[in-house]
Amino acid sequence: MSEFHYRRGVLHAEELRLDKLADAVGTPAYVYSHRALAARYRAFAAAFAGLDATVCYSVKANSNQAIIATFARLGAGADVVSQGELLRALAAGVPPRKIVFAGVGKTAEELAAGLKAGILQFNVESENELRLLAQVAGRMKRRAPVALRINPDVDALTHEKIATGKHENKFGIEIPRARELAKLAASLPSLDLAGLAVHIGSQITTVEPFAAAFARMAELARELLASGHRIRRFDMGGGLGVVYDSETPPDLASYAAAVRAAVDGLPVHVVLEPGRYLVAEAGILLSRVIYMKEGAEKRFAIIDAAMTDLIRPALYEAHQPVIPVAQPRAGANLATIDVVGPVCESGDFMARDRTLKEPTAGDLLAVMSAGAYGAVQAGTYNTRPLVPEVLVNGAEWALVRPRMEVADLIALDRVAPWLQ
Repeated sequence: MSEFHYRRGVLHAEELRLDKLADAVGTPAYVYSHRALAARYRAFAAAFAGLDATVCYSVKANSNQAIIATFARLGAGADVVSQGELLRALAAGVPPRKIVFAGVGKTAEELAAGLKAGILQFNVESENELRLLAQVAGRMKRRAPVALRINPDVDALTHEKIATGKHENKFGIEIPRARELAKLAASLPSLDLAGLAVHIGSQITTVEPFAAAFARMAELARELLASGHRIRRFDMGGGLGVVYDSETPPDLASYAAAVRAAVDGLPVHVVLEPGRYLVAEAGILLSRVIYMKEGAEKRFAIIDAAMTDLIRPALYEAHQPVIPVAQPRAGANLATIDVVGPVCESGDFMARDRTLKEPTAGDLLAVMSAGAYGAVQAGTYNTRPLVPEVLVNGAEWALVRPRMEVADLIALDRVAPWLQ
């Protein structure tokens, strides 16, 4: 059963009434279920039982400290793509030896920070990055653990803005070039070529692209091992999809089988980097209807949440389920409406042409499956402060990020001396 469910006519997060929570913290607000996070992580880890593997939560999916700490307490590592995410992971208690530093544009400062922390590995994406890492490690008298991120030229069959495994994408190293860079890495004394990595995209809803990418990486690994390279880690990335609408992503058993098949017979430690899969369905965006608007061709429910709070619909044309917090009675009047925000952009919407119980001003709505790429991508356009985040555990709740005030935003700016 989902940890977001109706009980006695009111949507609950675990044992907590969401209407009461809205009264306490205001709207809009993100709400996460601790139970859902823990259950999802345990199920994912269990699918790889018996395999020499480390699960590194992909911090970019949701970087709230409480979320990272939840997974760290359960034994997870972290996949980070910036120095900021590295510092977040360390602050949340992730052991440095369970941190993988990915990303296509790491700076010398970021590489030095990873070396200083003593992380598990750097996923390197180009020759220039490899040479820069060697220089930084040499100056620091360290030996940098490296995995070459492979671009396997596999179509992930996902949205173009979250596909990363085709040759036209900016990510990774083509396989012929990877052979050359493996030789280069082996020749540089400040580098330790420890493994290979691959990540072909996000919200992948069929197992075939995973299997194809993993097989190509395994073939390359066998070739490099035969050439004398000590390939001992396989970073399989993440990208496993979830259900937002009518998707049918592969189950964990099928996904795990693709991983196991690829590494069969290889002397490697496996690194897995789930993000969206762990957090998407564990969070919602709670919002209130400001008023209804009758347009010439459409009806609009204008809510207090906006694209500044959840940009997925505007950025990716993504479907987000929207449901009322007060459970509709049987036979309630239904309406086809657009659920939109107050930001001054036509792209500011949460849902289009949805059939919902007829809303009225003051009604609470829940935007479901909003735990991934929600608050973490939020902005302050139209001088809209960042919204609070709440973590629920049973009937308890904690404010894990307070609501920002407009005064806080204004205080970030400075008026030039000649304007004062």
